[in-house]
Amino acid sequence: MPAHPPSASRADLVADTALALLAERGMRGLTHRAVDEAAGLPQGSTSNVARTRQALLELSVRRLADREARVLALHEMPDPRTGGPGSLVDALALATHRALTRNRELTVARYELALEATRRPELRAHFDAAGARFREQLSALVSALGSTDPDRHVLSLVAWADGLMFSCVAGTYHAQVPGLEQVRAGLRELLAGMLGAGKGVV
Repeated sequence: MPAHPPSASRADLVADTALALLAERGMRGLTHRAVDEAAGLPQGSTSNVARTRQALLELSVRRLADREARVLALHEMPDPRTGGPGSLVDALALATHRALTRNRELTVARYELALEATRRPELRAHFDAAGARFREQLSALVSALGSTDPDRHVLSLVAWADGLMFSCVAGTYHAQVPGLEQVRAGLRELLAGMLGAGKGVV
């Protein structure tokens, strides 16, 4: 389970532990009592932070969005207007590879929450709002590169990355995780197809 410094908030500890339990045990293994035990908290502590299961799931979705934002680190990407498509390829490849390797547990937790959101409309709204932040940033990046259809191109990029992550984390390629250069090559080919070979995607 995640280790937290003394300054970490109780809500963050509860949410991080919930995400770890989702990855380890699945949705059925996520209970208030299980979070208390795994986090080393007195019984009832999780209920004080998130009284209902819905509240615990919403807390987990918000924490997932915050942690994935740090993994993706879109705010650190070079301006594609100066760095060109190559800078976007490098940044997205690194973020995707992080999700496949050192943040694999977080990726599994996201799949658990995504599936649960298909059955809980009230959770769906929170899950979609969290994902919208990433799509909006990505849309701005591809627009800066001269995309003629940013919405469609963002969908293609997200679908490619999601497909790769699912295949390599939970699917038939789970034992064949590609290296960073392989991920970069796939993204380079995808962006070249979307933006045109003459755009200098290298």
